[in-house]
Amino acid sequence: MIKKVFGVGINDANYTVKIQESYYIEGKRKRRTTFECPYYVKWKSMLMRCYSEGYLNKNPTYKDCLVCDEWLTFSNFKSWMETQDWEGKQLDKDLLFRGNRVYSPTTCLFVPKDVNYFMLTCKASRGDTPLGVTHCSRTNHIVAYIRDFSGKELNLGVFSSYSSAHFAWLYHKISNCKQLLIKHSSSRDVVKGLTAVLYRLEENFTNKVECDVL
Repeated sequence: MIKKVFGVGINDANYTVKIQESYYIEGKRKRRTTFECPYYVKWKSMLMRCYSEGYLNKNPTYKDCLVCDEWLTFSNFKSWMETQDWEGKQLDKDLLFRGNRVYSPTTCLFVPKDVNYFMLTCKASRGDTPLGVTHCSRTNHIVAYIRDFSGKELNLGVFSSYSSAHFAWLYHKISNCKQLLIKHSSSRDVVKGLTAVLYRLEENFTNKVECDVL
């Protein structure tokens, strides 16, 4: 019997998806990877996010996520991925459908890294504070922050309340979304997803309603 990947995935590839070679350092045998199929890497990473106990303990926001039955078989995922513009991009399940928890051909697409960083909410590390807000226990300050297009956190300043900090974040988030729409205007799916996100962000900002997801 073939051992399933993370207990659910079926690797039915008719070729070797990973090649390693042995080498020695000071008489000790080591191994290094010389080849790993990029389709398999994406597939295995997707399964890990949904079914690896260790990963889920560190990233509890994925605990309710799952992979559709079709994609539990590697060749099906690979066939889909081969039709996508995937090189240098990351698999995303959230942009097209807000709050989506299922990886499938109809809900996923490959997005540039800056779009992926834009969609991060860091709920697990943020705790109970609103999006874009943190409370510094050392100084007792309420701080707003936003991620730039490389994923780096940028400090937006100290605020008197969680609400004012959140809306400062929301103002900058809207600006970032507009920049991404211009930058990726040639990608129909990315534009579709970002346009929906922008509409929700602007509606929340106008009506002074805090948003908990993008």
